[in-house]
Formats: sequence, C-alpha cells, structure tokens
Amino acid sequence: MATPLSDSALSPLSPLKTIAVVGLGTMGTGIAEVLAKAGREVIGIDISEARTAQALATLEAATTRAVARGRLTEEERARALARVRTATDLGAAADADLVIEVAPESYEIKQQIFRELDGIVRPGTILATGTNALSVTRLAADSARPERVLGLHFFNPAPAMKLVEVVSSVLTAPQAVAAVTDLAIELGKEPVAVGDRPGFVADGLLFGYLNQAAAMYEARYASREDIDAAMRLGCGLPMGPLALLDLIGVDTARTVLEAMYAESRDRLHAPAPILKQLSEAGLTGRKSGRGFYTYEAPCSGTVVPDALTPAAGASPVAGREVRSVGVAGSGTMASGIAEVFAKAGYDVVLAARSEEKAQAAKARIGTSLSRSVDKGRLTAEAAARVLDRITPAGSYDAFAEVDLAVEAVAEDLEVKRQLFATLDKVCKPGAVLATTTSSLPVVACARATSRPQDVIGMHFFNPAPAMKLVEVVRTVLTADDVHATVREVCAKIKKHAVDCGDRAGFIVNALLFPYLNNAIKMVQEHYASLDDIDAAMKLGGGYPMGPFELLDVVGLDVSLAIEKVLHREFRDPGLAPAPLLEHLVAAGCLGRKTGRGFREYARR
Repeated sequence: MATPLSDSALSPLSPLKTIAVVGLGTMGTGIAEVLAKAGREVIGIDISEARTAQALATLEAATTRAVARGRLTEEERARALARVRTATDLGAAADADLVIEVAPESYEIKQQIFRELDGIVRPGTILATGTNALSVTRLAADSARPERVLGLHFFNPAPAMKLVEVVSSVLTAPQAVAAVTDLAIELGKEPVAVGDRPGFVADGLLFGYLNQAAAMYEARYASREDIDAAMRLGCGLPMGPLALLDLIGVDTARTVLEAMYAESRDRLHAPAPILKQLSEAGLTGRKSGRGFYTYEAPCSGTVVPDALTPAAGASPVAGREVRSVGVAGSGTMASGIAEVFAKAGYDVVLAARSEEKAQAAKARIGTSLSRSVDKGRLTAEAAARVLDRITPAGSYDAFAEVDLAVEAVAEDLEVKRQLFATLDKVCKPGAVLATTTSSLPVVACARATSRPQDVIGMHFFNPAPAMKLVEVVRTVLTADDVHATVREVCAKIKKHAVDCGDRAGFIVNALLFPYLNNAIKMVQEHYASLDDIDAAMKLGGGYPMGPFELLDVVGLDVSLAIEKVLHREFRDPGLAPAPLLEHLVAAGCLGRKTGRGFREYARR
C-alpha cells in the first residue's frame, strides 16, 4: 500500500536543497549545472567513473566559458563546482530531497531506477523523470509511492532554455507539483503545468512538425537545404527541421514519435520511414557525425559537403533577360513586391483595376520608403529614385512590354485564372508570368493561358520588403529557362529562393499549418491553455511567436482556408481543420483584424 506524502516534507515553503541527478549525459550534466549555479547541493550519479569524470569536465568547461563571458565570477564558479559531487551508486541519493532521472528513454531502464530508489530515498523525497516520450503515469504506477512521482522536462541546452514542463499524472500529489514548480521558478525557469501524454506541449507540437518535414524530404519534394531554409526564413525559426532532427538525434525523434503515435493513432505522428532507416543504419545525427547532413566529426555541429550537397555555380540553363517587371494588384503584398523590384533597379509597372487603386498602392510604397529613410536604411535621394522607377497604371494593358509579370491579387482561383487569361493576351511573347499564390495550384493559372510553359509560382512572404524567402514553384509544364530566369531574378532582388513542386502549401504552409492546427486541438481538448502553449513554443522551441499569437496575426479565416486546401489535397484525417477554428471563423472572430480571435484586442 502506498505511503502518504508528508505535507511538511513537500511544503512549497521548504525548498528542495539537495538534488540528485541520475544520468549525466548532455541533459543531465546541463541540469546539474543549472542546479549548482542556483545554490543547490547536487549529487550526480551515473553508471561508471568515466561517465562521472566526463560530466565534471563538461561542468568545468561550461562554467569557465560563463566566467569568460561575464556571466559568473570566478568565486561563483568555484562555489558552484564545490556543490557538485558524483557517484556511481544510486545509494548516494539517500539524502536527496528531489531525484531527477535523466536516463535513456526506456521503460525498463527507468523503472529499474525507480524501483531501486524506492528502497533508498526518504519517504518525502520527490522522484522526477525527465522523459519527453514515455508515460509518467506508467512510471509512477510501478513505484511504491506513486504520489511522489512526476515529470520534470527540461529543454536542451538546459542552462540556456527557459522552459520547464511540470508533468502531473492522475496519481501525483499537489504538494509535489507545488514544490518542483517553486524550484523551477527559483532556478530562473518558466514552469508550465501539463498533463501526462507523450510529447507534452512543446514536443507534442514540435515532433509532429519534424516528422512531416522528414516525410517531405523522403518524398523528394524538396532538398534538405531548401526545407530548412524555408522554415528558417519563412517562419523565423532558429533552425530548420532536418538540422534540428540531427541535433536532437534521429533515434530519439523516432522514439518520441512512436510513443505519440501509440496514443494518438494520428498518421501525422507515425514516424516517417526514413527515421527508422537512418536510426538502424547508425546515422543518428550530430552525435554520430551523420544524419540528414554530414558533420565534420561525431558531436560536431559543423556541416561538411557530401554527395547530396547542391553544386555551387550558375544554372546550366540560361535564363531570359528581365529588365522591366509588371506587378498586378493594389494590396499590401502587391505594393511590397513592387517596392522590392524597384529597389533592385528594375523598372516596375504597378497595375490595378483602376488608376486610383494603382496610385494608392504607389503612395503606400512612398510611405514605406519614408520609414526606411527615417530609420537610416535609405537616403532620401535613393528613396526618390526607387519611387520614380514605379509607374502606376489602371489597366493591365500597361504590361505589354514587361519581361516578367507577377500576379498578387486576391487568393481566389477564378480571379487568378481570369487575370492570367488577360496577361496571356497583353504580355509579349517570351514574358514570364508568375503567381504569388500561397495555396492554390499554379498549374490551374498556367492552363488559363496559351503558354503554360511560361508560368511559374513566386511565393513571396509578407511583408515582402523584409522577408528574405521566395518559394519558386514549378509545374510539370514550366520551361527550364523560365525556372532559371526566376532563380536569377531572386538573386538580383536579394531573396533566398527555394525550389518546390506544385502541391498544396508548398514547403512552409504545408509544415506550418498542421502544427497550428494541432495547437488548436490541444486547447480544444482542454489539455493546455493558450498562454501555456504559446509560452512553451517560444521558450522551448525558440519560435518568435506562439501558435495562437501567429494565428491571430495571419487571420483565422485565412488559416482555415489553408487548412481546408491541405486537407482536400492530402486527404489525411489528421489535417482536417480543428472544429474550434471553424466555430471561431463562423462567429466572425478572425483575429487581430476584427479585434477578437483566440484572444481579444483593443480596437484601433
């Protein structure tokens, strides 16, 4: 029978002073460093003296770097290191107030550790598992006192990452949760309380996205370099998904996904076959020296060229000459794209359905250029020259002599098809016709013309002057020299071009929107709050915005439309829009633009 926890032993007013860390790999050593620097007595335990010696050496090197960077004084470093002692026997944890287990992701290993600790630690000692893939409830149920077992999930690197997920099972005593939550705050971390399911919040969202990126690469839809660049430049992420898989460990990712799939049965969580192939070949990422990329040495972060590295140099196919550009549309995206081309020295015709709309779009560009002048990014003379290169027009007939026509009108297929039929009539032979669609089939625009070989996708990101990414979308009919032309133009306007095929979502939206949809499902299922999910992804994943902040900025109606397109194209039940998103859109709660979406906003 389980022994009740002592209220006094777990009182939040009684800090956890002596903490044992079982498992001194990268994560365990990082946690030990955080604890020692925060004034806790730390007992580091691993299976051999070689492992404990390596952990101490790593701690000494890390704290030396902290002193060099001015984050610690030499005296503080000495005191922190003096608080750490190591052992190779779990018996050393006898006096610990808290034990944090960071052993390999295996029920057998973790359960053995917990069984042994049951006979060693005091009745009031809290046992925490650092798992991000296994069931905390299952581990707790196997313990003699399950009410003292919980999850304490730090993120790597532990000294730098602010997020800590505090994971309760149905068996966990509230006093235990309160005690470790207070500890996390005292460590300078941001604790998020979550329930027990594989991946919790951050990894639950992150690993589904990583899995889809691996599947996208495996399908040869885009190169590893283009997938990673697209997500870094298109979403502001610190790392691309394939590089991140290599950092985490391909085998670790596979383990987490298998645990997630076992619970959800969602195909989006079923590990991509390439993860199994790489894992079983020993190509587990940085730690082995090779995964999706090849590294200078095991545990190195320096990528070296291999057989899959793209060849440097110009395209073997010559592009067409582009001196003048037509931009069709009068909205924010059209004016931003026109500004980008004019800044790069191109003569630009900015055409809309009326002269007034075209003049208003040019005025918007003037305002944007004035802001750049005020910020010191342009001189007034340079801004005036840029504006002089833009000619507004109230008819698409003004595109008669342009070499490249870029469509940036409403995201409506019939509207775009009608425009391409018009461009087909007014543009000269050999002109390249490009659509900026983010979700519609480019080939449908191409088939509206008599020259589908001249049609290509150029998906700019908003705001176009600031965002570096352009997704270059070839259809099965696009000519090689048209593709080469657009790649050359992207280089001249200082944008990073990534190649992808003509399918829904291209790279960025195909990876981004399922992640956003899964975040909505977490709220819909009452697993976590909006604030906790946003905090988890910003602090644990390095995202510039949480998913709900981003949804409200993008617009819930726009997000729903993209989700529907993805679901219709790929027919995967996991991509079906979350009902909560549909209900909010039906209620007119569309995000910042209406003053209410997932959150409420002050009206301007």
